[in-house]
Amino acid sequence: MSGGHFDYQQYRINDIAQEIEHAIEIEESLPGKSIYDRIVDDGEYRNGFSSKTLDEFKKGVKLLKEAQIYAQRIDWLLSGDDGEETFHKRLKEDLDKLK
Repeated sequence: MSGGHFDYQQYRINDIAQEIEHAIEIEESLPGKSIYDRIVDDGEYRNGFSSKTLDEFKKGVKLLKEAQIYAQRIDWLLSGDDGEETFHKRLKEDLDKLK
């Protein structure tokens, strides 16, 4: 397995992004519902956040995904798996995939 400089902790960043995406899905699944109707399914709660707040959640998800890519690419560079040229090439490729 490649990398390891950060003890593979960069994957936790992606886990956080996925949890936020799930929270967004829950919030958007019941538009117009009262914040007092909080239980959705399986004990999950809806908080009734505004669209303005959910837009900020979405920005946060994008930034977290970018951060995970940077952490991964830097990890491979510091671990000696990639050289600088490959680092820049793969970083650009990975960031382009997000768009």
